[in-house]
Amino acid sequence: MRPLFHLAVPDDWVAAQATGRYERSTRGASLADVGFVHCSWMHQVDEVAAAVFADWDGELLLLQIDASRVGAPVREEDLAGVGERFPHVYGPLPVEAVERVRRMVRVDGAWRLQ
Repeated sequence: MRPLFHLAVPDDWVAAQATGRYERSTRGASLADVGFVHCSWMHQVDEVAAAVFADWDGELLLLQIDASRVGAPVREEDLAGVGERFPHVYGPLPVEAVERVRRMVRVDGAWRLQ
């Protein structure tokens, strides 16, 4: 399976490293609130960053996730009814499933990988 990607606020990632489990769904919502961790495929990352973090002034991280190491169901769904399917992890994300963490920065108003 190809890698999953998740945009994370650095403080949330630091907290996950302390517990071994990442339990944020998306900005401002937890796994407990939503029932899954929002993820995307690589080609969807820029669009998600622009939509969810348009007004975010802080640092942003992109977690690259090895789906085979997640240990929870991963479903590709179009829950918003927009004609595009996104992967969702239905359980906490083990820190050891994250194979790479990259910083994202704003360039001319858009989020870009650094």
